[in-house]
Amino acid sequence: MTERSQIASLFLPVPGTAPVEWRVEPGLTDYQDALAFMEARADTIRQGSAPETVWLVEHPPLYTAGTSARDEDLVEPGKFPVYAAGRGGEYTYHGPGQRVAYVMLDLKRRREDVRAFVAALEEWIIRALGRFNVKGERREDRVGVWVVRPDRAPMLDGTPAEDKIAAIGIRLRRWVSFHGISINVEPDLAHFSGIVPCGVSDHGVTSLVDLGLPVTMHDLDVALKASFEDVFGPSEALGNEVRRAS
Repeated sequence: MTERSQIASLFLPVPGTAPVEWRVEPGLTDYQDALAFMEARADTIRQGSAPETVWLVEHPPLYTAGTSARDEDLVEPGKFPVYAAGRGGEYTYHGPGQRVAYVMLDLKRRREDVRAFVAALEEWIIRALGRFNVKGERREDRVGVWVVRPDRAPMLDGTPAEDKIAAIGIRLRRWVSFHGISINVEPDLAHFSGIVPCGVSDHGVTSLVDLGLPVTMHDLDVALKASFEDVFGPSEALGNEVRRAS
């Protein structure tokens, strides 16, 4: 099987496809409200009555459980609310200081290839992080984006320590995607202690600020929009909040 790093990273639409709608939600978004919006938008995209959409949000502190979540990976069940997300993957954390990007795209207008879509999401994150001189990397045995930490002691087997800076969890319904990615800007990293993030216990989590970079959420939004267009094609900004990120 071809490694994700060898899959063509561009996931461009067929000619004539409308630009992707780019939305930035102010404040903290209730998770159940987010699920309801994604479900409804995915339906209208499938019907051809709404454009593909990327929706940037922040959530209050919470854990989400993907379809592969294991009970034992919820280390502190009462720490924060837990939601069954319906996406692939295991447990993850969302909270203030973390940018969540919900990605609702019609893969029939692009490529009907789930592995290629995941590789494209990783490429999007890697390119966005690169704008801050952060080298994000793929791991074939772990979905998401990782950074090597030469400032920390190596692993017991001698390999360099590394932390996860971005998570990916998606769901497809009739080839329309929802859920998406999360990137740590400046969340409270202690909040990840209530779970085994994405089922990976051998490595930690980090953020842009933890890496010593004074990056704001707006800074990341600008980088995400530019890098998204490199990988997925044109998007358009709607609303005052979005124009700030254009």
